[in-house]
Amino acid sequence: MELPWLGEHCSERSCKQLDFLPLKCDACGEVFCKDHIRYDDHKCSSAYKKNVQVPVCPLCNTPIPVQRGEIPDIVVGAHIDKDCKYNPAQQKQKIFTNKCTKPGCKRKEMMKVICEQCGGSFCIKHRHPLDHDCRGSSQPISKA
Repeated sequence: MELPWLGEHCSERSCKQLDFLPLKCDACGEVFCKDHIRYDDHKCSSAYKKNVQVPVCPLCNTPIPVQRGEIPDIVVGAHIDKDCKYNPAQQKQKIFTNKCTKPGCKRKEMMKVICEQCGGSFCIKHRHPLDHDCRGSSQPISKA
């Protein structure tokens, strides 16, 4: 060993290899060889500081902002405890809420189908003025 001051030993306990081109972890600041520089390879406890993913609340599906240095699990847990807008009743909202106004018809549609002549809301079957005995303007809108 002619130049013993050159290089550094890997900080991984199981390795301790003398590396002449050591790499410094940008999260924890320790020195590692090429085999242990990845966060997973040296089980870096500070890897969460470099994680730039935005976690999403599992209940209300909104992205939760996490500042650098904060642990995402703790921030999402705090959101669930305080700010979460999750409403279990919202999951069972009815989709077909627009009832047909033709007497005797009980059908409901997802979207309103409004007659241009009388302004009533009807189902697909009764949407045309002739199908619901329209009492609106006596002139048909189109010549067809």
